[in-house]
Amino acid sequence: MLPSLMQSLEDRYTVHKRWEIVDFDHWAQSHGDAIRAVVTSGAYGTDNATLQLLPRLEAITSFGVGYDSIDTAYLARRSIKLSNTPDVLNDSVAETALALMLCVSRRICEAERFVRAGRWQAQKFALGHDLHGKTCGIVGLGKIGKTLARLAVALGMKVAYYRPGGPYDDVPYQHFADLQALARVADHLVVVVPGGPKTRHLIDRQVMRALGPTSFLINVARGSVVDESALVSALLESELGGAGLDVFEDEPNVPAALLQMENVVLLPHIGSGTHETRQAMADLVLANLDAYSDTGRLVTPVAL
Repeated sequence: MLPSLMQSLEDRYTVHKRWEIVDFDHWAQSHGDAIRAVVTSGAYGTDNATLQLLPRLEAITSFGVGYDSIDTAYLARRSIKLSNTPDVLNDSVAETALALMLCVSRRICEAERFVRAGRWQAQKFALGHDLHGKTCGIVGLGKIGKTLARLAVALGMKVAYYRPGGPYDDVPYQHFADLQALARVADHLVVVVPGGPKTRHLIDRQVMRALGPTSFLINVARGSVVDESALVSALLESELGGAGLDVFEDEPNVPAALLQMENVVLLPHIGSGTHETRQAMADLVLANLDAYSDTGRLVTPVAL
């Protein structure tokens, strides 16, 4: 958590830091009954064995928009409320996706390494590809996806999106109910769907083959959405033009093969990683906790 959030929590509440508790079972015997709320993040989530030792737990406030690391069915059975931090990170995650698109298509990271290695004096750098005139295919046209779509249009790109439930009425972009069909027309396939069992390995080898050797896969969603082994194989066999990845299946571990590929840009899960956005997320976590403490209601509840 941000230091400012931790300070605010400690100023207003009695805070027990889970990472400092060595024997949680023993600790819970004395303190478990007193815990009404848990603050966590989308990266760490919760485990049911821990929550089971907190019999009076009423609410969980999570730092992040994703909550696939939290067992929502378990929370529903115990009538524990959950909040996340939606909307405040839409712009920064969309910007990260756009940055990855630019980096892989214009070979920005390769070019930077080329200059640092002193190779410019001896040879010319290889050409990249424009974004304008290309098609940005978005898998999951939620709030982040719609924000990215506006950025892509501003750069002169065409936008298409995948939604199996049918097209949205309020967007002008081309709709695809078939993911492979979208991949076939996309120059950049950007993944922004939630994680969890329903989307696990949604981007499989067949989708990658449909995307093709001149196109790029961009993932700013969750590592579980992309079949990482299939991605490595597709890249090694030149079935994809490249990839820009902010998330991985086993973070912070990244497949060794990806580390060796020049046509892959790798980021350490920084989609919302700006001072401004993280502070806005922290403020919303605190607002949810304060509202629940005062009124029994959350500002941004997750439907369970």
